[in-house]
Amino acid sequence: MMDADTASAALGIELMELGEGRAVCRMTVTGQMINGHDLCHGGYVFLLADTAFACACNSHGPVTVAAGAEITFVSPARAGDELVAAAAERTRYGRSGIYDITVSRPNGQVVAEFRGRSRELT
Repeated sequence: MMDADTASAALGIELMELGEGRAVCRMTVTGQMINGHDLCHGGYVFLLADTAFACACNSHGPVTVAAGAEITFVSPARAGDELVAAAAERTRYGRSGIYDITVSRPNGQVVAEFRGRSRELT
């Protein structure tokens, strides 16, 4: 799936770890990702978390997509920051699942918390 993900590749998102129901991705914030407040635009943080979510929920095999997601921004990211998104499956039921993704700096400082709801396609 990641080999065909041109959106994530264009942003330099790398898949670092993958296991059943879990994934870790990383991205470096570039100058092109900075908003008018000199901070990383939240859409890029969301996209990083969403990529880790997609990897984790597709780790079981069937094609799985997002049914919904929400994010809480905890602290700002700036140009040059390396961000790590760690996704963990909370539960799967039928064709649905719930995943929590923490976006942080390598030192553990949390940037955002993301919760995704997945749905397997038939």
